[in-house]
Parts: sequence; structure tokens; C-alpha cells
Amino acid sequence: MRNRRVIIATIVGAVFACVAMTGSAFAGNTYKLAISLAITGPTSDAGNPYSKGVGDYVKYVNDNKILGDDKVDCMIRDDAYKTDVTKRNFEEFLDEGIVLYMNYSTGSTLALKKDFDEEKIAVLPASYHAGNLLDSNYILLPIPSYSSQVIGLAEYVANNHKDGKAKVAMFIHPSAFGRGPVEDLEKAIAAGLNIEIVEVVEHGKDLDNTAMIKRLQSKGVQYVVCHTVQSPVATFIKDAKRLGVSASNFGEAGKMTFLGAHYTGGNDLIALAGDAAENFFWTTGFMLTSVPGEGTDFQLKLAKTYGRDDKLANSHNYTSGIMVAQVAVETIRRALANGKAVTKASLYEELLAMNGDNSYDPKTTTGPVTFSKTDHEGVDKLQLYRASGGVFKGEGAAFVPEYVSKIK
Repeated sequence: MRNRRVIIATIVGAVFACVAMTGSAFAGNTYKLAISLAITGPTSDAGNPYSKGVGDYVKYVNDNKILGDDKVDCMIRDDAYKTDVTKRNFEEFLDEGIVLYMNYSTGSTLALKKDFDEEKIAVLPASYHAGNLLDSNYILLPIPSYSSQVIGLAEYVANNHKDGKAKVAMFIHPSAFGRGPVEDLEKAIAAGLNIEIVEVVEHGKDLDNTAMIKRLQSKGVQYVVCHTVQSPVATFIKDAKRLGVSASNFGEAGKMTFLGAHYTGGNDLIALAGDAAENFFWTTGFMLTSVPGEGTDFQLKLAKTYGRDDKLANSHNYTSGIMVAQVAVETIRRALANGKAVTKASLYEELLAMNGDNSYDPKTTTGPVTFSKTDHEGVDKLQLYRASGGVFKGEGAAFVPEYVSKIK
């Protein structure tokens, strides 16, 4: 009897010790994710709201017990757009035992490509550069690549331009991020896409684009496809409006129609450029809060729950952050549902199985997400938007650029 009491006391003591350590006798597991991104420094106008989207969705998951008693711990660190800082952050994240990683910039994603393969860890970057996928097994793009987006814009120009071949200029970021789609668009032109690239301009820090605009006009440029971030685009289109060369409708003769890929547009651009953004054509794989619906209602409610102001709540970069966190959490949920331990390997397996009837449709930020061993671009369709009356509105149905498959 005495021995029995001793045994019972020992068991009870062990239980109370466990409770003291975990805070609950039935506390679940905690799964670690991480992201390093530019909360400050260059491109922080995108990185800061993106970080808030990731963080808020993870809080939502934990607060609403999406994974039951299990929780997600997502470490978010600023790297100020510096690759060496990103690399150091990533190495420290690995020491913390992360099971999936979310990176940010094109430069650091390319620089760490071999590290990701060596660590065999799935990576969801905020960079949609097609080159991220070359010679890489573990990088998966959440939405169509920049190249797909730029080709999609160029196809729209070719299909809707009148009077011969459209003359196009490209206005790009002076980095691998900006240069990435240029070669792919040239390949699409070689494959038969009916436009002419007259000039490729890598923007600097100029506060006045008057000389460049006059030069492009003298060359007959009627369309400008932008691939950079919102700030330089806002300066460009404000100067064009001031000079009276902005098209009031698509393809207006003697004027310039502006178009842009993911990081160039959205409500952030309108906040910076005001009415100069009117008639700006823009494409992305995300749902915008300016288009009412179940999905955008969720985004705005999430932002309100966690005290975000209207500007951040309506930023598509906030949406982007929510979406990448959604994919990461859904991957964990699927691993658990399939009776797997949550590890780097099991999450990678679940991501590659996310296709066909097993695709993932968050319904709140983007269309169906699909990955496979041969397809590492998560969303196939793009949505074209046009700025009208101070908001971006959908322009036609979502589409898949046809020339993307022709150049692979």
C-alpha cells in the first residue's frame, strides 16, 4: 500500500511538473515558422505590410484554435533588404528548429538557393522571380512569377492595341528583381508575341522623369510596362500627368498607357500617386479589398481585429503576407490530418501533393493554390485590374498567359 501511494504521488508530481512547464496539462505542440524581410530600408513599403499580414494571420490561427491545441510560432525579423543579414537570420532560424521558411527578396532568395536545398526545407518567398525556380528543389512561388505577370500584361497590350505593332518601354527596378522578366518577355516576342520593346529603363532615384518621358515619346512609345515598386512608379506617372501625356483610356493615340506587375500597383500606388494613377493597368494573383466579397471581408476583419489602420488593411502587400501564412498553416494542418509528424520533410511532401482535387483554395486572398513535383508556381491565374475612380477594379476574368507555356 505504501509503495502504491509512493507511485501515485510520483505520477501526480510528474503531472504537476508538466503543467508548470507548459501552462496546461493538455497543451499542444508548437510548430516554428520564420520569415526574414525588409521591414525597414529599400522596399519596406512592401515588406512592412507584408510582415504584418504574416504576423496577424498566425495570431488569428492561434487565437481561434485553427490547429486545435497546437500553435504556430512565427519568428519575424527585419533584414533591411540586406542579403548578409537575411542569411544570418536564416541560420539562426534553423537553430530554433523551423519546419518551413518564408523568405522575401529576390537577391537573398537566389543567394540562399543552395542553402535551402542542403537543409531540405520548403521556402515560400515574397519574390516571384522565375529564376528562383532554376536549379532549385525547395523554393515554391505562392503566385505566378513576375515573368508570367509581365508576359500577361504584354499579351493584353498586343490583343487590344490597334494600328500595327505596339511600341512598348519597360520601366524596371535596377536589380535582379527588376531585370528578371525582361529576357522572358523577349523570348515571348521571339515566339510570336506582337509587340516591340523600344527601350528598357532602369530607374534611379530621380525626382523628375521629364527628360525620360520626352525621349520615350520621341521614339513613339505608347505603352510602359513597369516592374519595380510603387514609389518610382508613382513619381513616373505623376510626371506623365503633369506633362499631359497620360492616356485617359487604353491605347489612346499620342499618349502613354501605363501597366505594371505585382509590386508596382494596388491601393498603395493610389495613395502615393492620387489621380495620376487613374487608368493604370495592373496584374497580380491576389484579391483586392477594393473588390467587395467574402474574401476581402475576411482581410479587413483580420486587420481590424489586430488594430491595423486603413492604409495597411487595404494594402495588397498585407494580403500577400496573409496568403503565404495561410499556405504554411494549411500545410501543417494537412500533415497532422494525414497522421504525420510535422517536420521539414512532411511539410515539403504535403506542398507537392497540393494539386488536383487536393488543391488549396483559401477563398480569402487568392485563387486555388497548386504545387507538384514539376510545378512550383502556386497559383496559375492572374487577374487584371484597372484604376478607376480612385480604386482598382477587376478588368475581365482571371486568365493564364498563353505565351508562358510557349517559352518553357
